[in-house]
Amino acid sequence: MVTLKTRAEILKMRRAGFLVWKAHRLVESLIRPGITTRELDSAVEEFFASQGAEALFKGVPGRMPYPAVTCISVNEEVVHGIPGSRVIQEGDIVSVDTGCRLDGWCGDAAATYSVREIESRKKKLLEVTKAALDLAIELLPKRKYWSEVASAMQQLVQGEGFAVVEAFVGHGIGRKMHEEPQVPNFVNAHFVQNGDFRLQPGIVLAIEPMVNMGTKHVRLKRDFWTQVTADGQPSAHFEHTVALTESGVYVLTGPLCDMDKNLGFAPA
Repeated sequence: MVTLKTRAEILKMRRAGFLVWKAHRLVESLIRPGITTRELDSAVEEFFASQGAEALFKGVPGRMPYPAVTCISVNEEVVHGIPGSRVIQEGDIVSVDTGCRLDGWCGDAAATYSVREIESRKKKLLEVTKAALDLAIELLPKRKYWSEVASAMQQLVQGEGFAVVEAFVGHGIGRKMHEEPQVPNFVNAHFVQNGDFRLQPGIVLAIEPMVNMGTKHVRLKRDFWTQVTADGQPSAHFEHTVALTESGVYVLTGPLCDMDKNLGFAPA
């Protein structure tokens, strides 16, 4: 069941989302050759704590509770990479996913960062994955059902010769990080028949295309969390928490924008 949010609730989610946006700007300022993924994670953890926000990822149940406040996935790692002693190298692409809860409401976002100069095919992978997210945001108020948006995302990605990851999807978000509905970045008959949902004001989604350079298939590493591409080729991941309102699309994990003025959001 999809839970629609009121204007007041969306504004509360914007406060959390704006902190997530700031956390990503912090990562962007720090990421460089020689820094470890653990150092990036510690910086985000300290930032959330300084803002009185609860990190969403740390302690998420699993065979081993998730031990960090970010997921940091490098090159062939698709998602859920555990920060540690790995040293970032020039030419890497580094996907960072994080979220927080502030005053009971959640924000969640991801981005893939290039570390200085990267090879052209990696650069294209990042461009196409980001373009798929941007296309979804653009189409959200223009389509009636999510399947129409997901189909356009899939066509864009596959048209560039890349593969949409199907093992993981986006999600609804609100008081909990994961709420209904599931938000795939692809379309198949099962989703159209059993999972498709109407796009209407008040819906808030974490839209997160994950795109692989080669095969769409992934495998789990022995740490019980990190997912890597089955063929060892690079992967990219971009995500925003997005609300559909009567006034249009509101990117809750983005920079300050006109929608903030329209709805009365002002950062603390």
